[in-house]
Amino acid sequence: MNGNDSREGFAAEEARLAWMALTLTPGMGPTRIHKAMKGLGSPERLFTCSLTELEGLHMPARSAQFIFEGHARTKAEDESKRVAEAGGCFLTPSDAAYPDRLLEIYDPPAVLWIRGDVPLLQRAGIAVVGTRQPSPYGAGMAEMLSRDLTNRGIVILSGMARGVDTAAHKGAIEAGGKTVAVWGTGIDVIYPKENKKLAEQIVATGGTIVSEYPLGTFPAPQNFPIRNRILSGMSVGVLVIEAAEYSGTRITARCAMEQNRDVYAVPGNVTNKNAWGPNTLIKQGAKLTATWEDIWEDLPTHIRLELEDERAAKLGGESKSGEAASLLSEPAAGMSEHERLVFARLRHDEATQLDELMEALEGELGSAEIFTALFELELSGKVRSLPGKNYVKTF
Repeated sequence: MNGNDSREGFAAEEARLAWMALTLTPGMGPTRIHKAMKGLGSPERLFTCSLTELEGLHMPARSAQFIFEGHARTKAEDESKRVAEAGGCFLTPSDAAYPDRLLEIYDPPAVLWIRGDVPLLQRAGIAVVGTRQPSPYGAGMAEMLSRDLTNRGIVILSGMARGVDTAAHKGAIEAGGKTVAVWGTGIDVIYPKENKKLAEQIVATGGTIVSEYPLGTFPAPQNFPIRNRILSGMSVGVLVIEAAEYSGTRITARCAMEQNRDVYAVPGNVTNKNAWGPNTLIKQGAKLTATWEDIWEDLPTHIRLELEDERAAKLGGESKSGEAASLLSEPAAGMSEHERLVFARLRHDEATQLDELMEALEGELGSAEIFTALFELELSGKVRSLPGKNYVKTF
């Protein structure tokens, strides 16, 4: 490395450290940080400014003092070291890998803490959001649409909360695709705790976990509405599946509209309180969504062509008709005759009670054969059992 390269490398690292230092400075949020950086001209100048110069950047006096006395730099160096030791990394707006779409929003995070695949953040994605207490229909639609969109090369983004978020991530993983989880905690603090295995799966399958919060940040309620702007900001569109009148999902949808992102909504049963959100959004102009095609045909042409080229290359030139046939036959592949009969009587959007199933199959299968078929279908992940001896298809 020659002298110029060495100096450029040092300046780049100093710039990254400056973004981190400002993020960890008390009294500084994304908007103030970006204004300060604009005033500095070059991020790395932060560490050589006088106290008067720092105060001239319109930051609080205590923030300027914290930086001038060297505390901000010390905290930034410590955090950078801890992130590396935890197997993560961080991105700042100075980095070429920082998501381009996120830079378009009003207040992009000054630092993104990351575990997993960094380049994935630049790919076209759809954010799937909704209630933490979905109906079988809502959970089924979240899984099905996420799986179908993933099969077309679209990245699924969500918040890894209980309910719709979890179903969306699982649908993407089951399809062999990649998914991005945007957290309201540090990337080392899994929330909810029951999603520990899911978090590990996301990273293990080539996905990414993202947060704008430092390591060790616990799930404070105010963090989650704030992180929703990242979900919508990184995506090309937001898909809403079941949300009550007053919910975090409404915040995400509003962020999407303010950021000029497309909003899609799955219509719901008007007697279900969680149908209020998507049904109202449809009234307000969100696109009614029933299948993956409803989103696909709405994507910008250049994104759709790019994804089609990638898919064609991946499939090795397999014909579209052959591909469609294989997708249609996939659920039934490897099933016994009894399993096929039971599977055909179940739905992914509505639970079927065991007694109803046995009545529908009377004369074709005995109770023992139905129990065995259900057991095998559950083991293979094609069917999920719900409380009260109810069953739904997972796809």
